[in-house]
Amino acid sequence: MNGCGMARDAAGRGARVVLFEAADLARGTSSASTKLIHGGLRYLEYYEFRLVAEALKERDVLWRIAPHIIWPLRFVLPHRRGMRPAWLLRAGLFLYDTIGGSSLPKTRTLDLRGDEAGQPLQSELRRAFEYSDCWVEDARLVVLNARDAAERGAAIHTRTRVTGAERGPEGWRIRAEPTEGGTLEVRAKVLVDASGAWIGSVTGMGGETRRVRLVKGSHIVVPQLFTHDRPYIFQNADRRIVFAIPYERDFTLIGTTDIDYAGDPAAAAASPEEVAYLCASVNRYFSRRIGPDDVVWSYAGVRSLYDDGASSAQEATRDYVLALDESAAPLLSVFGGKITTYRRLAEAALAKLQHHLPALAAPSWTGEAALPGGDFPQEGFGAQVASFRARHPFLDHGLARRLVRAYGSRAARVVGDAGSMADLGRVFGANLTEREVVYLMDQEWAATAEDILWRRSKLGLRLTPAQAAALDEFMRGRVTRLPTAAE
Repeated sequence: MNGCGMARDAAGRGARVVLFEAADLARGTSSASTKLIHGGLRYLEYYEFRLVAEALKERDVLWRIAPHIIWPLRFVLPHRRGMRPAWLLRAGLFLYDTIGGSSLPKTRTLDLRGDEAGQPLQSELRRAFEYSDCWVEDARLVVLNARDAAERGAAIHTRTRVTGAERGPEGWRIRAEPTEGGTLEVRAKVLVDASGAWIGSVTGMGGETRRVRLVKGSHIVVPQLFTHDRPYIFQNADRRIVFAIPYERDFTLIGTTDIDYAGDPAAAAASPEEVAYLCASVNRYFSRRIGPDDVVWSYAGVRSLYDDGASSAQEATRDYVLALDESAAPLLSVFGGKITTYRRLAEAALAKLQHHLPALAAPSWTGEAALPGGDFPQEGFGAQVASFRARHPFLDHGLARRLVRAYGSRAARVVGDAGSMADLGRVFGANLTEREVVYLMDQEWAATAEDILWRRSKLGLRLTPAQAAALDEFMRGRVTRLPTAAE
């Protein structure tokens, strides 16, 4: 997320930008989040007031520039005896409502005995607080930043691993190897290491890596536990919080954990212990109990946090740290950060590099320019769906809504000149059509079924293994044509 955000911002200011991604966009931590654009209510306990205030302000900015993939939700926080006292929760929520200056609805108190939100909960839970935050399709946020960067002139090389970097008085000489073979070489005045959990791993790059703390967060997905559209935030006895969020219409997303991690970040997975922890956490609140056998999908990501000496992973700062090494050719190393603050991180990073790249002194712009497909009113999603379906009446409402959620105003580019479902070509399952697959390959760097089913969408929850294999076979047999910046 951070790398694509910086690429977009720098390209939009007129800098020449090359971005290398070893795998698919958002293949790592950026697709393994809790999918929230939020201030981070629990960070108030650790006095992260600046981080929370900045994140809450960004919440509104991001919703405005990407209303197709970001939208507000009302979260329900039940009060339970023995946990944080009600007065403390209310005080924290008052601060949360106030410091961001948001126009979203403020906190209110719920009587769970008469509110729909109380129906799936255990009967002894009588009171809750309801507050506002936002949801995001995290992997799509990454891809849309890369797409916009490319349209502003950036060269985006996915599945291209950087294998070496040499520093000299004239700048950097960077070597990279695409998975299909060969070698690319780029010379650059400035190098930014935004590789997250892999920071500092490239031979010759160096940089400040001693203060890195790797923290794993895991999530599980289970069949739908409640039918309304409000997520829950539950307190645990260990003072952590766990979310239970409506997910892809028929499921509930539960997460996350926070544990220190020392293995290969690419191998991160939800452990049996973490799955059991998440099940036990929600079982303290919901009437219906779940167990590991109910889990239909799980995922995990490794955050690269700046090690501030906190005693536990959950207390480690989520704020970002930018370390600039100017001993020779400039190297900027990026630590930490939240998806919510990626745009502000990019602005701060470019400010540090202005001395070396004068183009970066141009005014900031990303907070006003819509991301691809997001050029419609902040609260105009319903109208966008209605307009899209009126122009393409052969689409059923569910498919039209899914396409607008993913592509916004660019959904029309996916459908093209089709006048019927048959014109959209082969259907791979769950209304995923050949026309959409081709669009994702040509416009969004998708190369495998996994890219489409688990990052560009979450249709992996609906396709059978045989259908996914057929999609993979189709994609392997087709040559991807990514457009040039001029196109």
